[in-house]
Amino acid sequence: MAMTMTQKILAAHAGLDHVVPGQLIEAKLDLVMANDVTGPMALPIIKKMGTNVFDKDKVVFVPDHFTPNKDIKSAENAKAILDYSNEQGLTNIMVQGKCGVEHAILPERGLVYSGMCVIGADSHTCTYGALGAFSTGVGTTDIAAGMVSGQAWFKIPEAIQVRLTGKLPRYVTGKDVILHIIGEIGVDGALYKSLEFTGDGCGELSMDDRFTICNMAIEAGAKNGIFPVDDQARKYMKNAGVESWEEYTADDDAKYIRVVNVNLSALRPTVAFPHLPGNAKTIDEVEQMDKIYIDQVVIGSCTNGRLSDLEKAAAVLKGHKVAPNVRVMVVPATQKIFLQAVHEGLVDIFIEAGCAFNTASCGPCMGGHMGVLAKGEKCVSTTNRNFVGRMGDTESLIYLASPETAAASAIAGYIANPEKVGGEH
Repeated sequence: MAMTMTQKILAAHAGLDHVVPGQLIEAKLDLVMANDVTGPMALPIIKKMGTNVFDKDKVVFVPDHFTPNKDIKSAENAKAILDYSNEQGLTNIMVQGKCGVEHAILPERGLVYSGMCVIGADSHTCTYGALGAFSTGVGTTDIAAGMVSGQAWFKIPEAIQVRLTGKLPRYVTGKDVILHIIGEIGVDGALYKSLEFTGDGCGELSMDDRFTICNMAIEAGAKNGIFPVDDQARKYMKNAGVESWEEYTADDDAKYIRVVNVNLSALRPTVAFPHLPGNAKTIDEVEQMDKIYIDQVVIGSCTNGRLSDLEKAAAVLKGHKVAPNVRVMVVPATQKIFLQAVHEGLVDIFIEAGCAFNTASCGPCMGGHMGVLAKGEKCVSTTNRNFVGRMGDTESLIYLASPETAAASAIAGYIANPEKVGGEH
């Protein structure tokens, strides 16, 4: 029976020859992850079960949401997951200053790779599909059960095929691709579906583009997003220290409930207006409107805090100054990326332009710290959500964009076209 990539991975982890959409299975897990928000909530459930984690190599807690600790409660949460990690003798001990944002540090460390079945107590766990893994976010109770049993139940998802052709124009990135797709199918257009990316256009996307796209599959309601494994992915995994992995490919006659065709060559820089990632408008549409003046720009997060993201933003900012009334936070996704940015001179560019360069954290993305918005303020952000109150006051406004569009807007003081940096500002 024909199956998609996702269906094949789930079948293998359930010990079955084949599965069909809607089927309930129990699958073995290769990695279970929680952070400093969800982890402390899972610990009482785990301890109530009265047992240890199922595998010390396959359970990991990452402190990233409220670290560096912003208050006493966040300090207690970070301490709780560190103490438990040490108590259980986990192989991968994560400590602020030595790791980074969960969805960047796990691929970087080679902890997630092709063919794996991964769950995380964070909705953007679907990021790892960029490497050909099945990965998805689950709730705290499921994560606790997974850490103890090494298993989780799933309903086999139907699939939507996203067929990519062409090549990205300059100033168009993976962020623009996924905002375009969500704008086309809607924030519930892939509800509990697998978004499976195919076509020659996949090879034109960098790994960082793919991480960004899979990261935001959940913003279309998808259970997961996944790319086929190619030489780029293989090189990434080898560089991360992965020695072996399983590769799955969809059958030629695999069934998809919908096919979405995307010509990368025709895409434009895209901005998601408040208060949904699907409220997408091209920069050309934005330029037809009255200027949208902004107060803040955030460049970073698990979506766009990788080195190529910082390089693109720095290339736009170089030689310019941030608009007088705009504050800019640059947040690399891991400490390794931070160091690379230092060595490449990117930090100099950001600081000389008038940006604050911060340590790896989720802080600004979810209104935790380092970038909370006041009432009425507007922010252009490279993060993944622009819901009401996401980054602060419920009357603040968030516009999602690529690192280049965010950088251009920082210079202009309003949402601006990165193709026209140096114009009126």
